[in-house]
Amino acid sequence: MMSEEAKMILIGRDLSPFTRRVAISLALLGLPFERRQLSTATDAAEVRRYNPLGRVPALVLASGETLIDSAAILDHLDEKVGPERALIPARGSERRLVLKLVALSLGVMEKAVAAYYERTRRPPETRHLPWLNMLEDQVVSGLEAMESMAGEDSLWLALGRMTQADISAVCGLDFVATALPDLLKEARLPKVSGLAARLSSTPPFLSTKPKV
Repeated sequence: MMSEEAKMILIGRDLSPFTRRVAISLALLGLPFERRQLSTATDAAEVRRYNPLGRVPALVLASGETLIDSAAILDHLDEKVGPERALIPARGSERRLVLKLVALSLGVMEKAVAAYYERTRRPPETRHLPWLNMLEDQVVSGLEAMESMAGEDSLWLALGRMTQADISAVCGLDFVATALPDLLKEARLPKVSGLAARLSSTPPFLSTKPKV
């Protein structure tokens, strides 16, 4: 068991947008942590030590308890720092708005990861093109929905300040730009792309930039 003075340990690579949004949130909230950059493809047995599902991210707390799933991890972090610093509002219409944008981002991530695996892990002769096309359409539709929901504020997607909606949107878009760049050729995403361009030069985002 880890001592209470020990840092938390984040399991997972930055190529996973789910892991990356946790890493960025930890950094922005000023919570000390260490990284264990394990891949679900090449380090499957080791990943299952932390999550029996073999998925990332997982976060080992200072107490030794392990949290799994990025939503559950981020909920814990918001509780830890308190409502004034939480990245998702505690209640009301503001919470619902941020959660809806986050849900769209998570959908983009899920469908983009599935499309990436379909393209790269499955032999070409066994790829199911209708399924792949549907996944890719869902990715673009999700990004366009976030763009349409973005507020008039030119800096943030909602509430005039950074929230988990901004972090997750950038993680989703960056994964698509890295793994499936052709999907962005026709997409019109000035607000979301502008947000990503601005945040990508800041340390928490720059240091976790995904690479295939």
